Amino acid sequence: MSKKTIRIGTRDSELALWQAHTVQKQLNDLGHQTEIIAVKSQGDILLDKPLYELGITGIFTKTLDIAMINGQVDIAVHSMKDVPTALPEGIVQAAVLERANYLDILVHKGNTSFLESAATIATGSLRRKAQWWNKYPNHSLVDLRGNVNTRLQKLHDNDWDGAVFAAAGLERINLKPENHISLDWMTPAPAQGAMVVVAMANDEFTLDALSQLNHIETEICTYIERQFLKTLEGGCTAPIAALAKYDEKEDTIHFIGELLSIDGKQKIEIEKVVAISEWKKLGFHAAQEILNNGGAQLMEEIKQQLKK
Repeated sequence: MSKKTIRIGTRDSELALWQAHTVQKQLNDLGHQTEIIAVKSQGDILLDKPLYELGITGIFTKTLDIAMINGQVDIAVHSMKDVPTALPEGIVQAAVLERANYLDILVHKGNTSFLESAATIATGSLRRKAQWWNKYPNHSLVDLRGNVNTRLQKLHDNDWDGAVFAAAGLERINLKPENHISLDWMTPAPAQGAMVVVAMANDEFTLDALSQLNHIETEICTYIERQFLKTLEGGCTAPIAALAKYDEKEDTIHFIGELLSIDGKQKIEIEKVVAISEWKKLGFHAAQEILNNGGAQLMEEIKQQLKK
């Protein structure tokens, strides 16, 4: 075993560090030497603007991309849903870890009667806002930014009725409160619940080490979801949801994808079940169907709205 120390780049939030330590342990168990290097991303610093207003995708990954290209770290660990569908030149996806809980949850304050009446719900996600308004058009939505801990504290400090979180993030750092509802009606963000490790394309030693961490089923399902997102031209700037699940018994992929208007009034949805052999183009074909079914016009309207 080579003595090269694999330097693991990560954001410095509690959740990001948990993810980095998870990858570190798996590499250490394979006999590799590792070191964790934490950096603060612009997405963590600029908390006063909604993500879509910052005007770039990859706000949480850009700082680590630069650190890798500059040779300060060898790999970076990310929540896969935060990673742009097009990686910077020279950086490649090296491993996708087995997916955790992909659902969203609503954290509330012990009483859910507001679901039947007026309410104020907090989320910084365009997708979650649109899906919530689609189901609860009379509710008010407020923007909520920051890492998981910050967002939980903001919910506690404000008179909001609830806030939407990814279940996986709260479960990973044991912060999932008793007061929550699983939002099984809400299709998640593409690749939600999955972690991805990226590395430099020319770093054969590190790529070989990481290949042993890859979970093929999760890799295929997240590829389909992200291909759907990329074909719709989503990034962080449109309410797009997607979930692909592999059925081992039937050897099929079940896919559901959605594009919504920002106010949630329009929803174009697609559901498909295909043989596993057809996975490579599933996301692309599903997105094309949505675009041909009014999605292209809706995407144009969304872009115009976000320019204002």
